[in-house]
Amino acid sequence: MTVHTLVPERLLDQVRARLAASAEEVTPARVAAALRTAGATLGDAAVLEVTDSLRAEISGAGPLEPFLHDSSVTDVLVNGTEGTWVDRGHGPERVSVRFRDPPAVRRLAQRLAAAAGRRLDDAVPFVDARLPSGVRLHAVLPPIAPHGPLISLRVPARITFGLDELVTRGSVPGELAPWLRAIVQARLAFLVTGGTGTGKTTVLQSLLSQADHRERIVLVEDSGELRPDHPHVVRLEGRSANVEGAGHVGLDDLVRQALRMRPDRLVVGEVRGQEMVSPNVKMAPTLL
Repeated sequence: MTVHTLVPERLLDQVRARLAASAEEVTPARVAAALRTAGATLGDAAVLEVTDSLRAEISGAGPLEPFLHDSSVTDVLVNGTEGTWVDRGHGPERVSVRFRDPPAVRRLAQRLAAAAGRRLDDAVPFVDARLPSGVRLHAVLPPIAPHGPLISLRVPARITFGLDELVTRGSVPGELAPWLRAIVQARLAFLVTGGTGTGKTTVLQSLLSQADHRERIVLVEDSGELRPDHPHVVRLEGRSANVEGAGHVGLDDLVRQALRMRPDRLVVGEVRGQEMVSPNVKMAPTLL
């Protein structure tokens, strides 16, 4: 996010570091005090401008925060300093948010990673995690992203659509709906496949909602995305290794645990093991 004042970047870095370390709300009074400590004095208008900019950088998802609260947005994509894109269901569209420089993108990516309890630095230059809000974060730093840090945010769906609603909206052909219901009612194993953003999660959620409400559904996912409309759902989520390389819990481990939890239906999301050819698979085996 660009600051249009003539405050030197060195002073802004000092103010930014001081405010971030205090973990207190960013207010004009605190910004003015931090500027004075750093050896700068600005007028009221300049202080307010710096306050707005630093508040956006230091708290939440910064200038991306409004998009995460927009019910129409499914993805937010930051291509370094080259631009920011959002997807509202019709493909990526460019928005006006731009970051001042690569360090600004890096700081945001690292803050989001820290909020998810993950490390992101030169030693571990990528992260795939879920934020406390449920937003899925993926970020990559140089050198593996040679043109600057990249941030991808997947916003969870706020509405769960039933199968009838998908038919009404034209997402599922009407003549196919009875077959899908029959698959669920017959407790057959099935796969939901497709490319990124094609609606795999939405369709799988709608199918799971068709399951008998007396059944127990156990979800196994890398990062929780499925929110089926069903009264008896429990979930297990994978865990990446810590800084020392220990503590990894993979989907194969979770499947073994899930089988001991008396599931009527076991759902494995986003399978990417060697047993699967497609990199984008939702697997929902039904235990008979």
